Amino acid sequence: MSVAAYSLPPLPYAYDALEPSISKQIMELHHQKHHQTYITNLNKALEVSAKAQSEGKLQDAAAQLSAIRFNGGGHINHTLFWEGLAPSSSSDSKLDAAPELSRAIKATWGSFDKFKEVFGAALLGIQGSGWGWLVKEAVTGQLRIVTLANQEAVVVGDTPLFGVDMWEHAYYLQYLNGKAAYVENIWKVINWKTAEARYAGTRDDAFKVLKANM
Repeated sequence: MSVAAYSLPPLPYAYDALEPSISKQIMELHHQKHHQTYITNLNKALEVSAKAQSEGKLQDAAAQLSAIRFNGGGHINHTLFWEGLAPSSSSDSKLDAAPELSRAIKATWGSFDKFKEVFGAALLGIQGSGWGWLVKEAVTGQLRIVTLANQEAVVVGDTPLFGVDMWEHAYYLQYLNGKAAYVENIWKVINWKTAEARYAGTRDDAFKVLKANM
């Protein structure tokens, strides 16, 4: 049976726009190959699951849950990640583009530098592959830093404001094992305008780009 399929969202900037923080080579491979693979495998798992359900084969549908969770998480994470970045020359990458969020950050951690220190330590503390996110808590509206393994996604309640991919494919070709340099340089290309919009908006607003690419 036919099910809605997801497609690779176009980047909101050129592949070389984030240099020197993230190289053109990495961006091309990361977007065209890695992200596309998650989407391809997600669509396949969704189709197999839908077919199994239509045939009343719950056991076969359930067998796809792991693939849907992993590849769906990969698609969600990367889609949010791309929109959460901006060229360092853009006004969107300046903290001034997020007045309300920056005030909340300073109220929570005392200063922006302290926030960067805590967030960076959380990123470098990830064992293996994973992601680090700044989120707005669903109930309290407070800010919190979370780390998630592999392709787990911020899909339960909280609103993701921006995230950093700590899989090796996000940095290794450029930084080799220098994760700390990657973490330091990615601050230069965070899209604070997008983070501010996510902070001010609803959780559904943060995920709307996923619906636009079906």
